[in-house]
Amino acid sequence: MTRYRLILLLLIMVLGVAGCTNDHEQKPVRQKPSEGYKKKYNPPVTITTVRDVGPNTAFKNGETIASNVATKWAHDQLGINIKTLWYVSDRNNAFETKLRLMLQSGQKMPDFVVVRDQLLAQDLIDSGIFRDAGALFDRYANEKWKKAMAFDPNVWNAFLRNGKRMGIPVLNYAYNNDYVLWIRQDWMDKLKLKAPQTIQDLENIMEKFKYNNPQGLKPKDVVPLSIGFKSSMNTWMGDPSWIFGAYGTLPEQWNKNASGKLEYGSVQPGMKEGLLKIKKWRENGLISNEGALWDETKTAEPAIQGTAGIIPGPYWMSGWPLRETKANQPDAVWKPYPIPTGPNGKAERHGTQVYTEVLLINKNMKHPEALFTYQNYLFDHVADPDPADPWAKGIFKGYDYDIIDGKTVYNEDIPGGYVNVNGYFLMGEGARIPDVQINNLIRLSEGAKPKTAKELEIVNNFGAETANAAKLVLKQKRISRKNLFTGPQTPAMKEKWDYLSDIENRTFNEIIYGKKSPASFDHFVKTWKASGGSQITDEVNNWYSGIQKSKKK
Repeated sequence: MTRYRLILLLLIMVLGVAGCTNDHEQKPVRQKPSEGYKKKYNPPVTITTVRDVGPNTAFKNGETIASNVATKWAHDQLGINIKTLWYVSDRNNAFETKLRLMLQSGQKMPDFVVVRDQLLAQDLIDSGIFRDAGALFDRYANEKWKKAMAFDPNVWNAFLRNGKRMGIPVLNYAYNNDYVLWIRQDWMDKLKLKAPQTIQDLENIMEKFKYNNPQGLKPKDVVPLSIGFKSSMNTWMGDPSWIFGAYGTLPEQWNKNASGKLEYGSVQPGMKEGLLKIKKWRENGLISNEGALWDETKTAEPAIQGTAGIIPGPYWMSGWPLRETKANQPDAVWKPYPIPTGPNGKAERHGTQVYTEVLLINKNMKHPEALFTYQNYLFDHVADPDPADPWAKGIFKGYDYDIIDGKTVYNEDIPGGYVNVNGYFLMGEGARIPDVQINNLIRLSEGAKPKTAKELEIVNNFGAETANAAKLVLKQKRISRKNLFTGPQTPAMKEKWDYLSDIENRTFNEIIYGKKSPASFDHFVKTWKASGGSQITDEVNNWYSGIQKSKKK
């Protein structure tokens, strides 16, 4: 073999080895150019994914999440074949576990995934498997979708890498878990009490509910304020975080301070005052002694039973679960009230992010534009349909509506039962525009007639006081504080956050239950900062400043 041929053979071998990668890297391969965006593909194109089946997703006619009326619609209407590689029930994090195992074992990923778990989403982005989705969004998303995304300028923050938008947030309704105080109005009326303006006013009402209960309940049987903190001090129902908001901070989230920097709410001075207030209320029987064992669902139980006087929660609670109180206490009336202020006139509540999931698109997807063909259609016909739209009265006949003797029917009148088909679609609840629901709710409350299936759903399923609660949420929107750190775990977080969270939860519970003195909070803050908290704060602010700079480019 000549020297030239030997060198050439060695070069080919080296290049061959360099070209061998595991599926984790999934470098783009040469493919035929995409046919480009179309309203309908002919011949049809195939896109692959994996799915989770939510607890409220039901099926009829022998269908599954992989093959149903919505997948048939996508094929017939859009020329898109949806191939579901696997699906699991959304219980015990089964979907996240299986997807993470795919990632860790280097299995080939589908064309796209829609992920709710934010830590998993960040790991998937960092794997290098998925592409710059923002560039595709700018090119293919329709104006209705783009306008919806512009509702919140921070909506992309969680998925930015070096200025690139690596995932498309799946939008949810705005203010969906911003809360008000729900109070038994029948108790208020019988006791001739005025609306609470301050935390002290609220405490006075709680004492009256307990010791002068107009329903005749004994003090030991009354839960004046139903809150729980088993899973979090910052959650969506029976939430205690607004108590700390009265003292100027919100726990378990990153808030902007006066200097424009992010600070972790749980280590701010107002936390001590809030903890002592909760401790006092527990000792006086104004909240349950088992608050540390109560999750969100548990806090609803005394409200439904008719033994609770106040429960914090979203504007939609008038429909569920508070409507169920009537079965136990027919005279019960729940009314929404604003979040009260603290001794210095402060009030804060946690704000709701306007996305719930993220869409990640594989670098090797042959027809990524097909996702926009699909989702653009839903934004045009489902998100906020014109009354004249064929889908305004319902989406799939025989599922979420039907026509019997020329009349459109819903719910139990549908032969074979009603099915919420929004869960069949690829992204979230089909397509949502953040402020549509709350705006429709208020418009209907002012006497407008429902003209679409979405508006009829509001009338039929939302409680009588939902609109008034929504108005209160908007009236107090200045006090809403969203968690401003939405990025991937920082290096120090990966190493130290579990420990810091553990000492936080333990210390707070020990203060509330009198096992530690109030001074232990100050010791906790010092320990938190020295054990990685200060480093994490610096890293969080480096991320935040980087996000701000990238937006200015």
